[in-house]
Amino acid sequence: MKIVSWNVNSIRARAERAEAWVRKHEPDVLALQETKVVDEDFPREAFKALGYHVETFGQKTYNGVAILSRTKPEDVVRGLPDDDEDAERRLLAATVDGVRIVNVYVPNGREVDTPPFEYKLAWLGRLRAFLDATATPAAPLIVLGDFNIAPDERDVYDPDAFRGHVHFHPREHKALAGVCAFGLSDLFREHHREGGRYSWWDYRQLGFPRNAGLRIDLILGTEAVAERSTACDIDRDERKGAKPSDHAPVWVDLAAS
Repeated sequence: MKIVSWNVNSIRARAERAEAWVRKHEPDVLALQETKVVDEDFPREAFKALGYHVETFGQKTYNGVAILSRTKPEDVVRGLPDDDEDAERRLLAATVDGVRIVNVYVPNGREVDTPPFEYKLAWLGRLRAFLDATATPAAPLIVLGDFNIAPDERDVYDPDAFRGHVHFHPREHKALAGVCAFGLSDLFREHHREGGRYSWWDYRQLGFPRNAGLRIDLILGTEAVAERSTACDIDRDERKGAKPSDHAPVWVDLAAS
């Protein structure tokens, strides 16, 4: 079972690339972030034609998440339970082939000690509360997406420059650790201990050619998932070529249960 997380940075801008990627790799589940489109304008028919069920939770211009799956998803949840009616579209959960998938687009935070930064930390606390209320650490559960946090120095091309700033701040690390304390491990780190492997590169200043990146797109799993994980990696090649997303897909392969 191949499960993929990908911040596409606008599904309409990246539709052809996303369809081509799906044709080539045939994932069982594709969790998308930053779709930037209302649900009725998501290009669902193109993915349905490729054999996928499509669940979306989007809004105009910003944010937005989607789950594409080969088998019909069950128990679909859109948003956190305490979201306001006009809340940002950042969470979509579903069960696919017995695995609970929670797809998240964590707030960016912008600058330390600003309201957006506090909102980010509070949102991660709400995510942990959501897991406590709806899931169990003993079950097969994956929480994946763009976390907008690089977990440690191996995940930042220049740790000294980023330390204490958004994406690499101690308060963010504490909030992420709070989510992981539910019983989740970083599946990429189950397979790769080395640094220099990133999932995001800035469009500016030759970020990708210089490999000046961050690993902020994560796949977290409970022990029931981790013990089935046979591989987990980042598709760096998808960041190449014309008009790519600034994020690369991150994937995990699970052996049959």
